[in-house]
Formats: sequence, structure tokens, C-alpha cells
Amino acid sequence: MTVPGNSTLGPPLGAPVEVGVDDAAWDRVREDLTGCGTALLYAHRPVLQPRLPSGDGLRRLLGRDWSRYLGLAHADVRDRYAASRVLLKSAAAAVLRGDPEALELAYGPTGRPYLRGCDQVDISLSHTDDLLFVGLTTRGLIGVDAERADRQMYGGGLGRHVCTPYEMVTLAALPEEQRNPSLVRLWTLKEAYSKAIGQGMQFRFTEFGFGPDGKPVRVQRPDGSAGTGDEWAFRTFPLASGYCVSAAVYDAGFGTPGGTDITTMLDADCVDSIEEALGEE
Repeated sequence: MTVPGNSTLGPPLGAPVEVGVDDAAWDRVREDLTGCGTALLYAHRPVLQPRLPSGDGLRRLLGRDWSRYLGLAHADVRDRYAASRVLLKSAAAAVLRGDPEALELAYGPTGRPYLRGCDQVDISLSHTDDLLFVGLTTRGLIGVDAERADRQMYGGGLGRHVCTPYEMVTLAALPEEQRNPSLVRLWTLKEAYSKAIGQGMQFRFTEFGFGPDGKPVRVQRPDGSAGTGDEWAFRTFPLASGYCVSAAVYDAGFGTPGGTDITTMLDADCVDSIEEALGEE
């Protein structure tokens, strides 16, 4: 499986930063976003959960997600939902240097989250079991996904519903012990790419694929030919806690902004219009 480091294609991607253990981790998240234009971070729910507010504090932090939180019947599902949204808003607030309670999460037609009024920062969220994984980018679009590295996916027929013909041939040629980890990697890459382009599970996974590990990673057509260029970066990272996480980042070509403070990320044309109107008054 790919080890942490920079991609050979597309914008650079640093290794995910674990947060919730020490406050210095948030400094590393901000440094990644400033230096690379993208930051990846994760937390384990047993570590994060005791730090979450309750009652009115949680209601203020969740904002419009509060009603959905209350509508979840299972306590564990509610806790995971709250923790994931709090982590996402905390991450956005950290890089924007704002108040997480003042940030509003909204959702597109496919459920893709975004920060209302802060569209210069794109966000993505994934959670599985006790892992919460978040991606932020100022380059364009981002999608992230996480899965247990030991999840049994190969051998039960799932591959036929997940892989292109080229991928099936490639997986079958691997030593038996590598097939399942490789399929888990492919699954997380496909999920991440689908989230980045806003398609979720609506884009059939058998219609696009990825090449084997250890080579420059790009989207491939079903026959194995290249489907994307160096505008996309794809990386997979194994976490010591037994999870496989992947990220897909699209570079729109706008470069990285001069700063990510929320007070400096207003649209310049909008600011000029407001100043002009105030000047006339």
C-alpha cells in the first residue's frame, strides 16, 4: 500500500494529521493547508467524544444539523453524527481562524457538505467505526474516504460490482494475501473520487478504475487507459490504528490563496461593490 508522501501527479498531499490528542496538531493542519493547499486530518471517536460539548453547547455547535441529530434513533449513530460534524466544523474553524459556532454546514443535492459563504475552502468527511476522517482544500475539490484495512471484500463476489474488467484482471494476478487489501484501497479511492465530483454512489464503480499501487495514480477507463491527468491527485494512507484512508483532490488552477483567515477570504468583487456603495452613501 502507498506510504505517506507527496503525489507524483497533481497537487501535493501530506500525510493525515491526528487531532484530538494535542493542540499542536491543529498548527500542523494549518501549515498543510497553507503550504500544500490541502489538509487531511483524522480523529478517533473515543479520544474526541469526551471533549464534545453537551446540551445547549452541542446545539449551538451543530446549528442547523441539530434537528437531524435529534431525529436519529440509535444513540451510537447520534454520537457518531455529532462527533463527525463537530470535527468538520472545528477543522474549518481552525484553518479559517474563526468560531466553529459561526460556521454553517450546508449540503448539496447528493448530500455533499460545504461551508455556506466560504466556498474558497472545499471540504469532505468520512467516518467508519470509531474513525473520523476530514479533508479540506483551497485548490478546488476534495473527496475523502476511510475503511477498515481488514474488511473482507475480496472473495465474496463484491469485486464484480466494484471493479472494472481491467481491475479484476489486475487483482487476480496479485498474490492471494494482497488481493483483499488492494480491493479495500480501490474502494476507498473510488469513494473519494465520487465524493470529490459530487456523485456519491450514483457513479457506478465499474465504470472507472485505478491502477496498481506503487505507480502514479490516476483515474482509468474500464480498459485501463488513462482518464485523468495531472490536475488530479490521489493518495492512499495506511493508519497505524488499522484503517485505510484515501483522498482525491482536483486542482482548479487558481493556486493557493494568500491567506485562509475567514476575514481575508471574502470575494474581492463583492468587497469592492460594498465599499463603492458605502462610499456613495
